[in-house]
Amino acid sequence: MYGVKIFFVALFCFTSVAWAELTWDEEWAKKNEEPSVKVLTHELIPVSKTVFKVINLDTQKEKTIDLTGKNFIIVSVREPGSDGRFYAVDNDGTVWWSGAVTSGADEFKSPSGVFPIIQKKRYHMSTLFPDESGENNMNYMMKFTNGGHALHEGSVDWMSHGCIHIDPKDVPVIYKWSTFKTKVVITRHSYMPFAQEDLRKIYIKR
Repeated sequence: MYGVKIFFVALFCFTSVAWAELTWDEEWAKKNEEPSVKVLTHELIPVSKTVFKVINLDTQKEKTIDLTGKNFIIVSVREPGSDGRFYAVDNDGTVWWSGAVTSGADEFKSPSGVFPIIQKKRYHMSTLFPDESGENNMNYMMKFTNGGHALHEGSVDWMSHGCIHIDPKDVPVIYKWSTFKTKVVITRHSYMPFAQEDLRKIYIKR
């Protein structure tokens, strides 16, 4: 009988510890950067240079978002059918800067939609995925979801844990230009048809 009691006490303790660890892991993940987003909840489709259609994939409800007259950064993620580029659009509707990006790998897909910039930090280290070297790996961080997704400096040669990597030569320019009023637009469709005329002018000047 004594042995049975010991068994149930041990089982209870193990279950409690496992539950506590699970709860702690979930809370920790919620508070830190670059969480896994495996299931997409929205699809965003560019309709024009400044107008976008957003579809809720659960309800199939659609809404139109018009960013005419506003500064925004649109990211066409690096996935099939997308550009793998960001485009900075000024409030006069001009695409004035563009560059390569990488986005979330399959198991860490970046979200789609229109988001505000909610935090900016020049020097930052991811607490969920810290760099083994001890060097900051999210510098020029522009966070756009409460889950920790951000635009930041990173390699454009490999996919991320959900954030948007911007090439080191481009990200300082975008960081300086952006404010908390700047919107971040994430799409899985090509934006190039709306940007190419402005980009030709940029590259000719360069």
